[in-house]
Amino acid sequence: MKLQRTPGRPPHNPGLTDRRLVQMLASEGISQRQICRVLEVSPKTLRKRYRRELNVGAAKLEAALIDHLLRLAAGDDDIALRAIIYLLRCRFGWSRYAPPPCG
Repeated sequence: MKLQRTPGRPPHNPGLTDRRLVQMLASEGISQRQICRVLEVSPKTLRKRYRRELNVGAAKLEAALIDHLLRLAAGDDDIALRAIIYLLRCRFGWSRYAPPPCG
């Protein structure tokens, strides 16, 4: 007589509260590893079941950081200059090693 095995963990079914929580945590810059601990799911399950929430949260975080950087760049001190240079390099592909544009 063969014993029937029981399946592993039941599938994770995300609820609206969990989805909102993941998006909020991702938008605050909380790592996926920590989000997994909060939800008690594996990283694979988090990425599979909450892909949209992770993406939206990351976009909100990026927008908030860019907003903060632009406010810093609006100043008139050394920090503003460094913020402007950083923005030009990251967002517009500027490089200190590229030759100056011909004109």
